[in-house]
Amino acid sequence: MRLVVIGNGMAGSRLVSEVRARDPRAKVTVFGAEPWQPYNRVLLSNVLAGSSGPDQVRLLDAAWYAEHGVQAVLGAEVVQIDRDTQAVITRDGRREPYDVLVLATGSEAVVPPIPGVARAVPFRTLGDCERIVAAAEHARRAVVVGGGLLGVEAARGLAGRGLPVTLLHLAGHLMERQLDAEAGLMLGETLGELGVEIRTGVTVTAITDSGVQLGAAEDLVEADLVVLACGVRPLTGLAAHAGLEVRRAVVVDDEMRTDDPSIFAVGECAEHDGTVYGLVAPAWEQAAVAADVITGGKSRYRGSRLVTRLKARSVELAAMGETHLEEDQAEVVRFSHRARGTYRKLVVRDGRLVGAILLGESDAVGTLTQLYDRGGPLPGDRAGLLFPGLAGAGAVADSPVRMPDAAKVCHCNNVTKGQIRACWEAGARDLAAVSAATRATTGCGTCRDAVEGIVDWLCEQEGVNA
Repeated sequence: MRLVVIGNGMAGSRLVSEVRARDPRAKVTVFGAEPWQPYNRVLLSNVLAGSSGPDQVRLLDAAWYAEHGVQAVLGAEVVQIDRDTQAVITRDGRREPYDVLVLATGSEAVVPPIPGVARAVPFRTLGDCERIVAAAEHARRAVVVGGGLLGVEAARGLAGRGLPVTLLHLAGHLMERQLDAEAGLMLGETLGELGVEIRTGVTVTAITDSGVQLGAAEDLVEADLVVLACGVRPLTGLAAHAGLEVRRAVVVDDEMRTDDPSIFAVGECAEHDGTVYGLVAPAWEQAAVAADVITGGKSRYRGSRLVTRLKARSVELAAMGETHLEEDQAEVVRFSHRARGTYRKLVVRDGRLVGAILLGESDAVGTLTQLYDRGGPLPGDRAGLLFPGLAGAGAVADSPVRMPDAAKVCHCNNVTKGQIRACWEAGARDLAAVSAATRATTGCGTCRDAVEGIVDWLCEQEGVNA
């Protein structure tokens, strides 16, 4: 089988490794438009902050490709899919035949059509990140345009370098897709303590040498570095020009196939059952399904339950499901402590958790994510769910002692406590070894403490029982 993958980002590189794990003989060629080895886009804000270097966010290195017989063609943009002859063509004229083709082209940054926008730098790729870091070394003040998850991460990263930052957002509160108004307000206050000035409900009308123009001509936010985080759009041009069905993204079925049975699509460029997912966990779930189908398996993709996580210095956030429902639409349990930047909200329907927001440090995140993922009935003690330390909260499973083996610890990679235990019993006795064997912690990274805690607990039990 000749497998060609267009896109070597988080979805494409995962699909390649999943296929190779199942089939050591297939001829695999992957094209990446970027010149880099695949990297973890989720962790780019750490690169902005200076807490990680580019090499620390790599997913696969050149040695992996050589060791596994995969041909990686980097810095090569595919410009055409010839479905009649089953081949792809790069901009420099290279022609690569395929038996199976996978589109993992991802998304591109949305650049709004406003005067002077060429003066700004989008925040999307490692190359963008390196340009921003270089500019930040000489900048006196930065502005980030866009207050979604990406904009919050960019502002937090730049503030981590000690640079004064103003975050501008069109909507009335930050991350309005994931958060309700109160949580968005409190997130803004938390960022404010890190040195980020928040301005919501504003419209950018121009970018000048002096900064960002808002509405009236006299309202100028001064800056010598402007970063755009205005959202992303799926890259679908290749698929559309090849005659594949495209709506918001490339339409796929439960096998991740397009309307051409020899072509699959995964990740941010794929639309499944009317939904385009923009997070890493669904992309990796789709890659695993497609890899299994391509190598003769019978897996099916049934959609993903989204959990948005942000964990950085002084900022901890988890949001999942239907977060905007209020008391007239569902049972809502809420706790707010603005002085401490703590906000917790549960949305319950028919006795099951359908949404939650957790802002600020909380030991309830693991349990609530498990309950949301499983869709099972909730215990009657709602307060105990929000505050696991309260008496009577015995249903909480954050402690390794109480956590069942089926509990999912790493949601990006679907790694359970049982898998971590089995890996440990097979000889992986530290975090690095467990991560290498299971991929736990290699997605958004927010499960690192939990995985490390389980490994430490297992080591302690070995010492006790010795």
